[in-house]
Amino acid sequence: MQGNGWGKIFRLTSFGESHGAGIGGVIEGCPPGLEIDLDFVQAELARRKPGQSRITTPRKEDDAIEFLSGIHQGRSLGTPIGFLIRNQDQKSKDYDHIKDVYRPSHADFTYDQKYGLRDHRGGGRSSARETAARVAAGAIAKLALARLGVKVWAYVSQVGTLALDKPYAELDPALVESNIVRCPEPETAERMIRLIEQARAKGDTLGGIITGVATGVPAGLGEPVFDKLHADLGKAMLSINAVKGFEYGSGFAGSSLFGSEHNDAFVMGPDGRVGTATNHSGGIQGGISNGQDIYFRVAFKPIATLMRKQESLGPDGLPTTILPKGRHDPCVLPRAVPIVEAMAAMTLLDHYLMNLARF
Repeated sequence: MQGNGWGKIFRLTSFGESHGAGIGGVIEGCPPGLEIDLDFVQAELARRKPGQSRITTPRKEDDAIEFLSGIHQGRSLGTPIGFLIRNQDQKSKDYDHIKDVYRPSHADFTYDQKYGLRDHRGGGRSSARETAARVAAGAIAKLALARLGVKVWAYVSQVGTLALDKPYAELDPALVESNIVRCPEPETAERMIRLIEQARAKGDTLGGIITGVATGVPAGLGEPVFDKLHADLGKAMLSINAVKGFEYGSGFAGSSLFGSEHNDAFVMGPDGRVGTATNHSGGIQGGISNGQDIYFRVAFKPIATLMRKQESLGPDGLPTTILPKGRHDPCVLPRAVPIVEAMAAMTLLDHYLMNLARF
């Protein structure tokens, strides 16, 4: 079985390549009767699409979604939802120079070893263009979660070594879309933008961290042992292009604390529900949600395509020098925010539906 699908009950199977006819997918398991806000879905895709600001790739794609099945009179039918997002601005000739070269830190070599051939045009299936399908499915998952009172949001919390030093609880989610880097702290955002522009001017790239948050998640989501909620969230995030790390709650920093410092004491909340005095657990204990906010961090590497010379090898094993062409992001983080949200939303909805299946 090839890894082109995500989820057990709410499941997306995606298809398409960067420079093919389009990107698309089939969503199964969407509950019937869900009102599908087409404007919301399109707005989510606009947050991911290329060409949206001066710090992203200049490739121009409308990313207009065409729903082919599963929706009637604005509501989901409970049957498979098929959709297509056509590619419009391919410039495949920009990649002719790397047809017989393995780009450093790209999937060129590994795809060649796995399949015996590869689509060199923009990376083919390994391109982040594929994530448009995830954002479309994630938007529908968000609509379903909203009916449950669950909200998923994310923001850029670090670019290179420049980090936002405020916890998510002190930030306003409404400010995420107030700037092109999607950092909800204006002064830090401006510094991040300048850093990305400096990297681009040098033909270099930058990585960083996106913080994700889910509020209103009911207690009890997550399966024992192998399908723990945090394990599936981790797999979801690590499936995103350029992601190198995932942590939730206190994460790696928690390993330096004493147990007496790290434990989340149970308390009775003002609403008469059991809560915790702290949330080092990140809303998940024993692999199951405990009703507190779920928060996590996702580490992205610097984009591998540099606008400068790099030494490499070709399939013949001979050394060569490449100078990439084409249109590329100097930093993937701003466009990755909706992708992180989409994968989190799909994972949470899938676990909610799995929990219902217990009865």
